[in-house]
Amino acid sequence: MRNWDDLRIFVAVARAQRIAPAARTLGVDVTTVSRRLARLEGDVGAPLFEMLGGERRLSEAGQALLAHAETIEAAVIAVTAGDPNSALAGHVRLSLAEGLATHVVAPGIAAFSAGHPNIRLDLITASGFLNPSKREADIAVMLARPRNRHLRAVKLADYQLGLYATQAYLDARSMPDNAAALEGHTLISYVPEHIHAVELDYLSEIHDGLVAQVRSTSINVQHAMIRSGAGIGILPNFIATRDHSLVPVLPGVTLGRSFWLVTHEDTHATPRIQAVIEWLRGVAAAVS
Repeated sequence: MRNWDDLRIFVAVARAQRIAPAARTLGVDVTTVSRRLARLEGDVGAPLFEMLGGERRLSEAGQALLAHAETIEAAVIAVTAGDPNSALAGHVRLSLAEGLATHVVAPGIAAFSAGHPNIRLDLITASGFLNPSKREADIAVMLARPRNRHLRAVKLADYQLGLYATQAYLDARSMPDNAAALEGHTLISYVPEHIHAVELDYLSEIHDGLVAQVRSTSINVQHAMIRSGAGIGILPNFIATRDHSLVPVLPGVTLGRSFWLVTHEDTHATPRIQAVIEWLRGVAAAVS
């Protein structure tokens, strides 16, 4: 291994999954990135990436190298920050649901950053969850416990969901007195073909045959539509109970779900990962 700079370039490409965005982040040209990657692969003696759908995904050798490279990165950042004894430095990618990120995690970021100024934290809320087993994320908060022997999963929190609407909507359309009566109302939910986890298929669990007339892939958009008076929708209580414009519909009808905290066994004990986990456990108490 010639130097840290080759590893730095490798880490940037691993995170961006493309050479051009990585080059922009690093402030170098694409040719330099490609040349350094080729040199590093020669040192390692194996390809570090595989091309999949136009993206560079880590190979088995790349996954093994990334864990070591990020440890070196953390040490470099700690020394640069003037604290060579500190291991709480480096980059952490956290994949989680949009609603949890917006209403629970984001409000706690200021306190986390103040306590861990040398940790760069990415909150990734793209549709679907990034997979720690493929090193797409360092930590993922998932709706179901994954079945993979290389992953560690512990329950982060249980939470409840319920039906909500505005009082204005209910005054205009009447309050349903049972789940079957929801068929006569405008329902708001996810777009079925874009549901990335069965745990998000709420309406079928409330009552057979319910169909949403207004749909979105985003829970935040659904929340906005419900509070605009567009219809009745299902929201996590940690979102709905903070919005005083909403009222419960059929309060006895609730759904229970869980958030699972998932990490890769190779990086689980890394100090920066543990720092984020400890913080997440604290902020997640608000969802129960």
